[in-house]
Formats: sequence, C-alpha cells, structure tokens
Amino acid sequence: MKTDLNLNIDDYNYDLPKERIAQFPLEKRDHSKLLIHNHGTLEQDYFYNIKNYLPLHSLLIFNDTKVVHARLLFKKETGSVIEIFCLKPLDGEINQSFQQKENCNWKCLVGNNKRWKSGKLEISNGEINLFAEKVSQIGEEFIINFSWQPPDYSFSDILENFGKIPLPPYINRHPDVIDNIRYQTIFAKNEGSVAAPTAGLHFTEGILKELADSGIKKQQLTLHVGAGTFMPVSAKSIADHSMHEEHFSISKQFLEELLKQVKDRKPVIPVGTTSLRTLESIYWLGVKRILKKKDNFFLDQWEMYELNENNISVEESLTSLLEHFQFSNNLIFNGSTRMMIVPGYVIKLANGIITNFHQPRSTLLLLIAALIGEEWKEVYKYALQNDFRFLSYGDCCLFL
Repeated sequence: MKTDLNLNIDDYNYDLPKERIAQFPLEKRDHSKLLIHNHGTLEQDYFYNIKNYLPLHSLLIFNDTKVVHARLLFKKETGSVIEIFCLKPLDGEINQSFQQKENCNWKCLVGNNKRWKSGKLEISNGEINLFAEKVSQIGEEFIINFSWQPPDYSFSDILENFGKIPLPPYINRHPDVIDNIRYQTIFAKNEGSVAAPTAGLHFTEGILKELADSGIKKQQLTLHVGAGTFMPVSAKSIADHSMHEEHFSISKQFLEELLKQVKDRKPVIPVGTTSLRTLESIYWLGVKRILKKKDNFFLDQWEMYELNENNISVEESLTSLLEHFQFSNNLIFNGSTRMMIVPGYVIKLANGIITNFHQPRSTLLLLIAALIGEEWKEVYKYALQNDFRFLSYGDCCLFL
C-alpha cells in the first residue's frame, strides 16, 4: 500500500453550513434519505428501500455497543455547574467497571473545571447520593473517584439515574427525552460508548426482517466508541495526528461466519466506520499472530503499514485468530486499536460500507476517502446540492 502519511488535512476539508447539520432525528428512523454510490454512479432513494441496493448474499456487520449516560452535572452551592464527562474506567475491563459497586475511578473530562478547586461534589435524587472527587490530572483528562450511598447500586445504575445522554458537540441543544431512545441503535446491548455508531440508527426491526427475508445475513461485533471520534485533525500533516484508542470484542461464531463469507467470496458490508475499522484491525491482529509479533491484541496507529509487506491473505489471518480461540478455550476475543485508515490504504475485509456523512477534516472522512478515493468530493457535493442532512442524526450513504 502506498500511503503518504504527510497528506495535507486541508485537502479533506469542505464547507458544511450549520443549517445542514441535523439537530433532531427524523420522526421515523428508516425515513432518512439514502445516497447510493456504486462504482462511480450516484443516485438517491430512502433508507427503507436499502434492500434494493445491497449485493445478493451480503453479510452486514453491526456494532452492538450501547451509549451510556456519560454526562453528569453537579451544582455547587455557589450556583456553578460542573459537568463531568465519563470517558473510560481507570482500570479493568469496561463491562466489569459498570458492575462495580460503592465506588470507582474513571478518566473524565471536566467542564467549568476552574470553578472546582477542591473537595467533593454531590448530587442526590432522594434515594441515592452520588459524590465526585478529583484524584489527579493527566493532560486534559482527570481521574475522578465516584462514590455513592447506598453502596449496593452498580455504576451502571448510577449513570442511568443521574447521567444524561452525551449528544455530539455539534448538536447545539440540551438532550431531550427522545434522545434516550433515538441516539441508540435498536440492537444496542453492550454498554461502553460515549457516542453512537450512527449508521446503525437508521435500522428498524422491519428493515432487519426484510433484509433477512431477502437473504442478507448479519453479524454483530462490539467496539466502544470514544470521544476522540469527534476530534478533528488539527495537525497540518496527517502523520502528526494522534489517533484515539478504542476497545472491541468479537465472538468465535462471528469469526467463523466472517471466514465463511470470505471463503465463499461473498460481500461483507460493515454498518458504520466503527465496524469497518474493527474488521480491518482484526485482519492485522491475525497477521501479527502469524508473524509471532507481540500477542497483546493491540494494533497501534501506523503498525499496519509496517506489516503490509508480508502479503498474508485474509483467509490466513482469520484462520490464525480462530486457532487462538481453540487454544485459549475462550468464546470472546478482546482487542484494542488505534488504527488510522487514510487514503492509499487498501481495504482488506469490506466490499462497501453503510455510513452517515462525516465532519470536514475528520479521521472518518479520511477513511471514506481511502475507500472511494477522490470521488468523496463529488459525493459530498451531490449531498449538499440535494438537501441531505449531515452528521449523527443526518442521512445515510451506501458506498459499494
């Protein structure tokens, strides 16, 4: 793969008027517009007709992560409001951290931090008292100790009782009751994200049934989306951007179905950039296992560009990961990735993608440019000229 890591991020910019950023979801999930880009041709329809455009015998890959109510608002006696945005647990596996009782430590962002010099913050709902105390600061992040009474609630219960849904920064309003439902996919089940895998927001039970009836298969993985997904590339050169780390898990059954699809040479279509990034990371972790690299199931930001010279097939890579399941007797595979997909990278495991429109100068837009090349400019120009709605609550694309 010939990838120029000194690409200028200004080449992946476009003018996005504020009024084109969807501030609310549509009344019906599947009534969003659908832009179809198929080998250079462009057309539009509505999402509820997506089955008419998916290749026969496709395997759709969904991200079943669940958005947590990660925003906690504490009001001081002075009247100042301190916002604590929970990013990830300080130690331990994320699902275990949500089940923790009595107290826990999390990495957080703190809004209005200058108003919180020291001491504990407290909020109560009449049944539970929640306390927050600063432990330390690492860069822009804080280690916050949360404790609560009564102690027999889990931290998951605490967030459900006190937290607010973390809408993206470009949605300029306070969360509404409807966001608790609509900023969550209908198949969300594994808590851990602070942002929704938004391509999945368009799907309904009716759409899933229609797809299944037409021979479209599906599998689910979990990648917990971090706040870094909203971070624009501020460095002039892509090589100077530091990619955020995200954690994922897949099952043995998932890997078996994926390998079968690849062997049968049938299409694999990830739903969302998070699913595509996980698929590509899985391939490279299999390559690392074959090459007997560090078996820590972590893929660093540019690591795949160093590994690429080995020409290991997708089948070989996935088979190697399945062997890991056999040797470890585990049914779930956990990994993490800082992989940054940029133009010039050759996609290994996807034959297309279902995705929303992305922010200018974002790593997600770079991923789309890697998939379809310079045609991304024509796609976004077409979308702007044809009244498509952008970003998380916006309309959808199918790239083949």
